[in-house]
Amino acid sequence: MRLNSNLRDLLAEVRLSTNDLIQPLFIKEGLSGKEAIESMPNINRYGQDSIFSEIEELLEHDINTIALFPVINDSKKNSTGDEAINASNLMCETISNIKKRFPEIILISDVALDPYTDHGHDGILKNDYVDNDETLAVLRKQSLTLAQAGTDIIAPSDMMDGRIGSIREALDEMDYKNTILLSYAAKYNSKFYGPFRDAVNSASSLGKSSKSSYQMSPKNINEALHEVAMDINEGADIVMVKPGMPYLDIISKVKETFKVPTFAYQVSGEYSMLKLAIDKGWLESDVMLESLISFKRAGADAILTYAAKEISKEITNK
Repeated sequence: MRLNSNLRDLLAEVRLSTNDLIQPLFIKEGLSGKEAIESMPNINRYGQDSIFSEIEELLEHDINTIALFPVINDSKKNSTGDEAINASNLMCETISNIKKRFPEIILISDVALDPYTDHGHDGILKNDYVDNDETLAVLRKQSLTLAQAGTDIIAPSDMMDGRIGSIREALDEMDYKNTILLSYAAKYNSKFYGPFRDAVNSASSLGKSSKSSYQMSPKNINEALHEVAMDINEGADIVMVKPGMPYLDIISKVKETFKVPTFAYQVSGEYSMLKLAIDKGWLESDVMLESLISFKRAGADAILTYAAKEISKEITNK
């Protein structure tokens, strides 16, 4: 049954298509053109004048969903992340412009305060500890501003308790009942996030501070199932596990237990590690595709990956 490639493809148990891939994009305030992210090979920050051409290219490669992350000016950051709820901020303006030009694209917007705070945390600090309930009020407002701008999917990545129920209530009250909630339900306190924090310029703000008081311990499995169950009960339409490949067991458990749409995030550290090894010739280029197939095999319905556009070419060629 493994005699040739046609037989192997015919009998394949798992398939990866461009419909399974979501491309994260970084939009930077005040930037003209694009600039490379040193810690993420082949990945750029885009200005509002250059992001359109990148989206056009993604659509040409049948990548129809993007996840947008902001890189704002340091002068607009403060301890409470007030810029996150400014209806004219970088994210809202960019979302509105993208949806006008590409109404067909599915746009996912991150909800968290770390791109907007001068301390780099996802919530509001009180006595060096993130205040869960005070943060919820801001996340509600942030979600509404993003929905009003035209985003299709609100994706809270902050890991505050109760935020899914609070955001769902706020969206429904304002008649955004069709805005989808994608919860970062099992987001671990991982060391694989480093290049992302570099990309959004939050690493220097965070310094040596830890997010371990609100993100999950890498040692826990049952806690992940508990977190996912809570978010589903509060109204999450889709749940996500982050990071991806080091947590394939969690993806599998979540999908098997809840049988709801389950996404996974191949995070920046995973991507950069593989990409650098490929570029150095230490690993063959097919290793990136192999890693993404492992996500599908574990049960992921879709994958956020910085390699989406690149892998789409391989899928098409195959």
